[in-house]
Amino acid sequence: MNLVHVDRDGKLFRVTSRRDEVLAAALDLLDEVGLDALTTRKLAEKLGVQSGALYRHFDSKRSLLHAMVARLTLDADTGIEGDVPEDWAGMLRYAAIGARATVLTRRDGARLMATYLVPADETAQMFWRRLVGALSAAGFAESDALVAVDTTFAYVNGFAIEEQSRDGHPAEPGQRALRDKAFEAGLDLIIAGITASRS
Repeated sequence: MNLVHVDRDGKLFRVTSRRDEVLAAALDLLDEVGLDALTTRKLAEKLGVQSGALYRHFDSKRSLLHAMVARLTLDADTGIEGDVPEDWAGMLRYAAIGARATVLTRRDGARLMATYLVPADETAQMFWRRLVGALSAAGFAESDALVAVDTTFAYVNGFAIEEQSRDGHPAEPGQRALRDKAFEAGLDLIIAGITASRS
C-alpha cells in the first residue's frame, strides 16, 4: 500500500501500511469527536472493521494514543520559519512556540500530548536532549536545565489545554492572535526567570 491520505483540514501524508491508515483515521476521529469520546469501538466503526482487528496494530488504547502523539509530532506543520536558534533562550522559545502550534493542529491535541510521559519519537527525544545540553553548556547545572525545560513544556501544554477548552478547534483567527500574544508574553516571563536563576 502506498496511498496519500487527506484529512479534514486538507493535510496530506503518505499512508504506507494498514497501521498508518488506522492512525490517520484515529486522528480524524479525534477532530470529529474529541479525546473524551474517542474509543476503539468508534474507530473500528469508522474503518468498517471489528474492534478486535485494531489489536493487530495496537495492543491497547494507550498504545494507540502514544502512536497518535508520535504521528502528530511528525506530521504537524507549525508554520515556524527559520533555523533553530543557537542560544539556549532562543532555542527554548522556538521549541515552545513550535510545540504549542503542533498541539493546536488537532482538537484536544494538548490533552492528547499530555497522555504521553516522554517525547514521543526519537527526533523529539533528540531535540529534548539538545535543549538540556544547550542550557548545561550555558552554565546551568544539569538538574536545573532539566527543570527549566520541563517547566517550559508544562507551561506550553497547560496553556494550550486551557485555550482549546475555551476557544474550541480551530480557534477563530482573532482569538488565536490574542492567545499568541498572551502565550509569548508568559513564555518570555519563564525564560527571564530561568535566566535570573543562573545568576
